[in-house]
Amino acid sequence: MDDKKNIILAVLLTAAILFGWPYVSQHFFPAANPPVTKIEGGKTTAVAGAGANPAVDSAAAIRDRAIVLRESPRVAIRTPKLIGSINLKGARIDDIILPTYKETIAKDSPDVRLYSPSGTQDAYFAGFGWQGEGLKAPTKDTLWTASGKELTPTSPVTLTWNNGAGQLFEIRLSVDENYMISATQKVSNSGAGMIGVKPYAYISRTGIPKDPDTWTIHIGPMGVFNGAANYDVNYKDLDKGPSTQSFQSKGGWIGFTDKYWLSALVPGPQADFAGQFRKGEGVQYQADVALGSTMLPPGKAASQTLRLFVGAKEVKTLQAYERGGVTLFDRAIDWGWFYWFEQPIFALLHWLFETLGNFGFAIICLTFVVRGLMFPVAQRQFSSMAAMRAVQPKMKALQEKYKDDKPKLQQEMMELYKKEKVNPLAGCLPIFIQIPIFFALYKVLQLTIEMRHQPFVLWIKDLSAPDPMHILNLFGLLPFTPPSFLAIGVLALLLGISMYFQFKLNPAQMDPMQQQIFSIMPWMMMFIMAPFAAGLLVYWITNNCLSMAQQWWLYKRHPVLSAATAK
Repeated sequence: MDDKKNIILAVLLTAAILFGWPYVSQHFFPAANPPVTKIEGGKTTAVAGAGANPAVDSAAAIRDRAIVLRESPRVAIRTPKLIGSINLKGARIDDIILPTYKETIAKDSPDVRLYSPSGTQDAYFAGFGWQGEGLKAPTKDTLWTASGKELTPTSPVTLTWNNGAGQLFEIRLSVDENYMISATQKVSNSGAGMIGVKPYAYISRTGIPKDPDTWTIHIGPMGVFNGAANYDVNYKDLDKGPSTQSFQSKGGWIGFTDKYWLSALVPGPQADFAGQFRKGEGVQYQADVALGSTMLPPGKAASQTLRLFVGAKEVKTLQAYERGGVTLFDRAIDWGWFYWFEQPIFALLHWLFETLGNFGFAIICLTFVVRGLMFPVAQRQFSSMAAMRAVQPKMKALQEKYKDDKPKLQQEMMELYKKEKVNPLAGCLPIFIQIPIFFALYKVLQLTIEMRHQPFVLWIKDLSAPDPMHILNLFGLLPFTPPSFLAIGVLALLLGISMYFQFKLNPAQMDPMQQQIFSIMPWMMMFIMAPFAAGLLVYWITNNCLSMAQQWWLYKRHPVLSAATAK
């Protein structure tokens, strides 16, 4: 009995380490990541000059988006993955729609809208500017002139503005086939004196995403500074103060990450920059970048280039940008400490999905692959279980003989294990392997946009969401939605049933308490797993069915263990 308690304890500890370690490490071991140069509060390098401040917009009355878009001249943006426009007033990119993604799974669902102008609901936009002492720089009210009417992958657009004091400002914009916009900020000095210019760029947003920031998924301000991903700043930090958190970095990027979307400013790979997260009025937040200052004599020009990513966090797209020089860009997806394990699981699952064309079938095939790899382990597990069952009478005799001498009992039990060549923990190995695989699949389903809104069969239209077919409201016939802890769907019920029969195939436990635990565990798991993504339940149900088939086959090879199941 003590050995079985140790086994159960080992399983619980393994689960606690895998699921709890990211939280513990984040709060108690933050030095695991390389340090960054952080500047608190007012000590930050200034990114604002008089009349050229990328300040967080002040609160404005919320108006209809279509009306706001018509109020200023615009340049259209049109690419395979981006549709929107550039506001010539203030040189803002404040209108971005992702035509390849829908808000919901409904047929008439609108496309995902990521950017929206200031003064509209959930305003979200990016802009570019300059600062400099004695420099008449453009402001948010400056009206720019565009060289073309449409920005496409094959037709860049240059915005120009002459300040009337001898300086010409230009922003040359280009865009690729995905989500990256490049901006080259150029200043030409035809005035009589030397000027100092420092370009900046910013991303401003109003409101907090609906998806919460949790210990498993970071949502909010983030960046990569000096070669390390930083998830330490969130909206609550900026709300509590200080209202500005700043970083000095060489290379990297800074922005806002949502569950599936990212908006980030990306200086050059070797560029020194000052990055900031700032809080404005209400729920207004900003990330901005200031590049190096340049002294510009008469007759000279200076330019700096940075990029703006605005789009979906597609794994392959982020990895391609990373190979192109954007440091740790794939960490915009918060893989966590086990990214080294989660990414191969994602890669295999995504390959199966592309091959089969159905994400549910891909999950089922992944389960077959996992069970196939674990088949030799399962054989050793069953051999160990059979051996343990065979020595049960001897173990019981030792327990009776040394029931008042625990140290002696443990010593004799160890001798028995050694003599009979059995290992009481061998049967737990498949469980230890399954837990990280299950956690990796959980993270993949939660994080990767490739799995978003992917259907399976029948009523399962989105495997990244919970099963919508609830039993308590008679599968939608009754007009109410059960609370999450009672939202038992068909998949959760199948999970409980399959786990029940799987446990029935296991040898009967000698300890009555353990028998009770194993008898109620399937139904407990049914309630616990019901709110999880349907894809996880598909994986677990398939795994249970394969486990039962494997047990049935292996029982034929171990008659002693097979007979024990009937007791």
